[in-house]
Amino acid sequence: MTESYVKKLSAILLDAITDKDPLVREQVCGALCALGEAQPEEALSACEEYLWQHEKLTHPYRTMILRAMETVVSGHISELRKDKARAIILLASSEMTRAKELVCDWQQASSNVLVAVGKRFIGKVMEELLSKFQPGALPHYFVVQTLASLAASNVFGMVPFLTSILSTMLPMLGMAKHDTMRVAFCCVLQHFSESTLEYLANLDQAPDPTVRKDTFATDIFSAYDILFNHWLPSREAKLRLAVVEALGPMSHLLPSEKLEEQLPKLLPGVLALYKKHAETFHVSKSLGQILEAAVTVGSRTLEAQLDSLLAALHAQICVPVESSSPLVVSNQKEVLRCFTVLASQMEVKKPFILSSMRLPLLDTNSKVKRAVVQVISAMAHHGYLEQPGGEAMVEFIVQQCALPPEMEPRKLGPDSEDLATDSVRAISISTLYLVSTTVDRMSDVLWPYLLKFLTPVRFTGALTPLCKSLVHLAQKRQEVGADAFLIQYGSNVTLPSPYAITTRLLTVSSNPYLADGRGAAALRLLNVLHHSIHPSLGQRWATTVPLLLEHLDECTEETLSQKEWEEKLLAFLRDTLAVASDNTWTCQLSLEMCRQLSCYDAEPQEKNFLYKCIGTTLGAASSKDMVRKQLQELLETARHQEEAEREGLACCFGICAISHLDDVLAQLENFMRSDVFRKSTGIFNIFKDRSENEVEKLKSTVILCYGHVAAQAPRELVLAKVESDILRNIFQYFSTKVLGIKVETKDPALKLCLIQSVCMASQAICSSAQASSFHFSRKAELVAQMMEFIKAEPQDSLRTPIRKKAMLACTYLVPLDPALDEQVQVDMIHSCLHSVLPVPPEPEGEGDHQESLYLDTMHTLEEVLTSLLRRNMTPQGLQTMVEHLSPWIKSPRGHERVRALGLSACLLQYFLEHLHVSALVPFHNLGVLIGLFSPRCADLWPATRQEAVSCVYALLYLHLGYEGFSRDYRDDVVERLLTLKEGLAHPDPAILFHTCHSIAQIIAKRLPPEQLISLLLTMFEGLGDPDKNCSRAATVMINCLLKERGNMLLEKVPEIVSVLRSKLQETREEYVLQAAQHSVYLLASQHCAAVVSSLLGSPLPFDSHTCILWRALAVEPGLTTQVLGLLLEKMSRDVPFKETRAFLLSSSPGRVATLLPLAATCALYEVMSVLASGPAVLELYPQLFTALLLRVGCTVGVVLPRTLQAKERRSAGSALAPRSLEPCSSAVDALQAVLLRGGNEEVVQRMELEGGWRLLGTSAGHEEGVARLASAMAKFAGPRLPLVMKELVCTQSSVYEIQRVTSTGFLAELLSSSVADDLLLLEPLLHNLAARQKDPCASVRRLVLRGLANIASGSPDKVRAHGPQLLTAVIGGLDDRDDPHSLVALEAMVGLARLLDLAEPQDLRPLLLHVAIRIRPFFDSEKMELRSASIRLFGHLNKACHGGCADTFLEQVVGGLVPLLLHLRDPQAPVTSACRFALRMSGPNLKCEQLAAALQQHLQDGRGLHFGEFLNGTCKLLMHHFPDLLGRLVSTSLFYFKSSWEDVRAAAPMLTGFLVLHVEAEHRPQVDLEQLTTALQLLLKDPAPLVRMKAAETLGRLVKFA
Repeated sequence: MTESYVKKLSAILLDAITDKDPLVREQVCGALCALGEAQPEEALSACEEYLWQHEKLTHPYRTMILRAMETVVSGHISELRKDKARAIILLASSEMTRAKELVCDWQQASSNVLVAVGKRFIGKVMEELLSKFQPGALPHYFVVQTLASLAASNVFGMVPFLTSILSTMLPMLGMAKHDTMRVAFCCVLQHFSESTLEYLANLDQAPDPTVRKDTFATDIFSAYDILFNHWLPSREAKLRLAVVEALGPMSHLLPSEKLEEQLPKLLPGVLALYKKHAETFHVSKSLGQILEAAVTVGSRTLEAQLDSLLAALHAQICVPVESSSPLVVSNQKEVLRCFTVLASQMEVKKPFILSSMRLPLLDTNSKVKRAVVQVISAMAHHGYLEQPGGEAMVEFIVQQCALPPEMEPRKLGPDSEDLATDSVRAISISTLYLVSTTVDRMSDVLWPYLLKFLTPVRFTGALTPLCKSLVHLAQKRQEVGADAFLIQYGSNVTLPSPYAITTRLLTVSSNPYLADGRGAAALRLLNVLHHSIHPSLGQRWATTVPLLLEHLDECTEETLSQKEWEEKLLAFLRDTLAVASDNTWTCQLSLEMCRQLSCYDAEPQEKNFLYKCIGTTLGAASSKDMVRKQLQELLETARHQEEAEREGLACCFGICAISHLDDVLAQLENFMRSDVFRKSTGIFNIFKDRSENEVEKLKSTVILCYGHVAAQAPRELVLAKVESDILRNIFQYFSTKVLGIKVETKDPALKLCLIQSVCMASQAICSSAQASSFHFSRKAELVAQMMEFIKAEPQDSLRTPIRKKAMLACTYLVPLDPALDEQVQVDMIHSCLHSVLPVPPEPEGEGDHQESLYLDTMHTLEEVLTSLLRRNMTPQGLQTMVEHLSPWIKSPRGHERVRALGLSACLLQYFLEHLHVSALVPFHNLGVLIGLFSPRCADLWPATRQEAVSCVYALLYLHLGYEGFSRDYRDDVVERLLTLKEGLAHPDPAILFHTCHSIAQIIAKRLPPEQLISLLLTMFEGLGDPDKNCSRAATVMINCLLKERGNMLLEKVPEIVSVLRSKLQETREEYVLQAAQHSVYLLASQHCAAVVSSLLGSPLPFDSHTCILWRALAVEPGLTTQVLGLLLEKMSRDVPFKETRAFLLSSSPGRVATLLPLAATCALYEVMSVLASGPAVLELYPQLFTALLLRVGCTVGVVLPRTLQAKERRSAGSALAPRSLEPCSSAVDALQAVLLRGGNEEVVQRMELEGGWRLLGTSAGHEEGVARLASAMAKFAGPRLPLVMKELVCTQSSVYEIQRVTSTGFLAELLSSSVADDLLLLEPLLHNLAARQKDPCASVRRLVLRGLANIASGSPDKVRAHGPQLLTAVIGGLDDRDDPHSLVALEAMVGLARLLDLAEPQDLRPLLLHVAIRIRPFFDSEKMELRSASIRLFGHLNKACHGGCADTFLEQVVGGLVPLLLHLRDPQAPVTSACRFALRMSGPNLKCEQLAAALQQHLQDGRGLHFGEFLNGTCKLLMHHFPDLLGRLVSTSLFYFKSSWEDVRAAAPMLTGFLVLHVEAEHRPQVDLEQLTTALQLLLKDPAPLVRMKAAETLGRLVKFA
């Protein structure tokens, strides 16, 4: 029986080994191993027989079986009988060699079985393997592989066989033609060699201590010869690596003389593999082993190989180590091991070390660079740098000194050193200075070699350390003697000339604090080199250079004036040129300066200074031809595209013109006539953009040069040449005429240059003594050109001084003769305003430059406008100015308003101060002007307010002036405006608008009556002002004027309302709305019914303006009560919806809302949304609450009419309606408003917090929403419930089913609160709900049951008194026949679970068994809710039986045990939670304290559960205390083998397996093994892999019953 059953189980599992899921196959394999643990030989026999019998089984599945056999053999090798071992050896050998081709997984598994058996039966295994390892024929690949594995796993057992194996194998090496076989032989030779070395290293433990290394030397050498000479040159990479891996350990077994003989060939052969393989770990490892073997035998040939070895190993050690490639890290370790072996063989070789530094010099890594610098420093001290190639080391140091500081690492890595203080640049600077000053032998190497690094641009960053080192070296040579110090240019052709050194050092000194004090270092070096620069300079520089250095010491980078410093340097240059007094030297210096200009393209400041130096040098030259030639060359070679370069070149020409004015002007004119211009001015070239652009830049330079010449040249010579030479040429080349048509330039640089030049020329004219008599014939042309420039400027930015300088030029030109035309003046005003006022203010932190430019531009604009107004001091002239400024005064942009008001105030004040009235005339535009300025008294910008008051003040005095009052007259009322300015400065809005009210009162007192309407209309326009403060001020002033002059406007009320409505459409500002509401309220208080009817007839959805008017009706309580009553009556009078034909013919929604109730609902919300409506709402609270609650219920799912649906969609996009028009949402909003105005904010907040409002408006969540509303009302609004309940009870017989559901749900939920009993509402509620038990609507019946069960929560002490009635009603719900979805039954189970703990025991006991039987089918219901409720109720039934469980009920407990355990794996969390509870409650009734304690401990809610461990422990306790239940539990679990839930279906065999695991074998008869085995066998074919895995696992445990 035992043998046959184990074999049957094995057969079932072996048949399942072909499962498609790999995890299932692994589990089957594990089950086979479990069988093997209990019955190893039987399991092995079954596997053996299966493999022999199933010859056609494919190799992946044979592999799994062989893996199981290997596991069993490895675990029970000591128990294995010899005959069984022999059979397994034969099987594994057959499986391994059955296929001639390689099938690695299958054959490897077979090989592993042989290796496992070989750990004990090495002789038997070797006998079988040697039978297939015969001389003269190549063996199977895995025979060789198995020999290698055996050598690694059983060293002491294999080494005695090696002599015979090697003698048989050596002839086979020559027969192996395929690389795969050769790789196998290399592998076996490697393992044989390693095993031999291990055997020899542990002879004291070896079975045969007489074994010696020379025993294998001959055979190993023969094998070595074949591997190295024949196989290593192979093209196959895998074979080469296999060979080199074998050569390493084999080298230790070679005879010493043979190893010494082979090393000259062996080492180069191995090193050559570095170039053939990307992964070099195995090469390095083998090389290390070979080197160790060579050192061990004392080889003398290593020294000859040392260079090649070091070169190859050095290349390997330089390979970057990547953490993602472990072989690279391992290779590094092996290479270091090789270095360690070679350490004793290496000698110091200076040339080799110096040449080996070439590669590290190219490395970009900062750590490598620092190391290289340190090495170079050491080399300097030991004479390396004096050898050929040492100069490259010095250049590398200088290159590192030139690194930009920003390129230095700023953040420290976790393994980095302190790079901040020991950076590459810092350590290089320190090294250069130390080597220069402390290593005497380096003096001849560094001097004058370091001078060659002064002028190249790429070494600019190293100038400071270079200058310091050169100063020290020069001073040391001065101490030796002058001859030694002088630079010998003849022998050093690469050194820079004295002129180049002078130019370079002087230019870089212009930025003296850059790069750690570059200026001072350069000047000191210049001073030291004075003799080499010019023999005459030593004495003068000894005085002047220290003065410059002293100035630098006295200043800092922040305090130094750049302009002053450059002037000092230029004065130093002029003095130097004067002292040298050598025209040839001066000319050479100027030539060198021009040559170096291109070196400073990236440094515009230094290049600009160099241009000034060139101008200074040319000014000192006496040769006019040379000067003109140099100027021509500068014009031809300058980069005219660069603005800084144009400026620098112009400065050069201006400085030169001080001494050579005529030559400079002549050269400029010659240049303009040259081919450079003539090429690109023809008609056929005018459209070539690139050529034209270049010419434009050339013109910019020349025009700017003319401007600087005019500014710098002597004043007595300029005026005569301004028009004849300077301006004529400027205008001639500023614009081009083609065929008589003027073509304007588009180049902004050319414009700026022209304006700058004109400004310079204008200032030169104005500063001249003859300016007053000067007649500017080109004035009109020049003004027109300036206007074009101003118009062309962008209005969104102020980046250049173009408009400022253009307006400044206009300011200079306006007073000059001839006078400007009127239209030109108007155009000038318009252009200037549009160019300056729109410019946005600069953000904070943009710097002082932009602010200064803006202030200068505004000041220039004021001067232009004032000068124009001065020429027309009439009301018409003032009107013209205000008309131009008016759009800017009303601008939505604050910066434009403040600028416009500032200009207006300035002009009005100027006009008032210079007013001369000859006749009394009316100021007819006073109202419009005051309406324009007065709202600005509340502008958001405080500065604008002050300017606005000043404008109003000036206007009122202008009015008084035109009425005949003298200029010095002071009106007390008007003077109050000045005292109100302080209030306008206050940030408090209340004070601000109170001040505006006072201003309006002053205006109302002094404004003529005929101006009032124009003033009001102007202020109405101001309601839409984008500045909210101004708009608010307009409302304040309008109200004030209406209050003061209202009697005059009575018949204008309709027009005013119409205007207000139009303004409401234009603005949504709250203060405007409030002003409009106040006006409407005055009308509505007199015509309530008419206003309500009119508003109620407004189109739906109500627009925001209509809503505002509705809210205006809630200001006064008496009026509000009338409005609410009227709206409530209109809402309830009509049907809530109409059913469409589609609804009558089908079940699809087809209810459409009626319009009048919908409009009334929306109006109710708007009225009650006002806080002041509270008293009226309290008066009508019960009626409003009930009507709106039922309105919510009967509008769930109701849709809008099609016309309104389209309007609703449009309004949602355009934001015309503030709220949704959807019927249910509007009712919910109105209900919320009732609660808020009724003082029940807590109800609204609780509903919002719990999501009740959202639920209330949905079909699926309406009942829950009603329940949450009732709960919140009970908690926070209890005193209001009696009247609300009275209203609701009246609706219980409503013809609308949804209204009955809503009211029943609300009343049912009230019973869950104690307030029902406290307010004596319990009995009426019970009576009312009991009457609805037979309602035709299932939802009503269900809610009745819920309400009855709610007594358990609200009034638990009343449950016993009404127990029989409650239990009968709720249990009756279990048998509701008109409930196809069992929802009533579900409610009954949930309610019964709540009532059980509170009912009388004598009322419960007769019902327990009936209820348990009735709910049992729901345990496995497809609906989660039914499963969860029934199982939880079952737990409560168990709880009710604690201490007195009858035997009949105990049967139900035992019967429910398996379902409860298995449903712990239910896919739904509520079901698993219910199972936990039910099992905890069932524990005490099973009368086993250990089991009950375990259930209590593991199944607490919220605690994590490892199901397998829990089920294992539970089954162990069950089988220990109730072994007789085995059969019943197993048979019950068999039912769940067919469960529709995968996890439950997988848990069932788990339960069975654990029961079998823990039961004693004597209880086996309780189980029908045949049935169980068959069921598990079927589960092995289940579609779910998890189920198949658990079935296989359980089959493995059934061996216990074998």
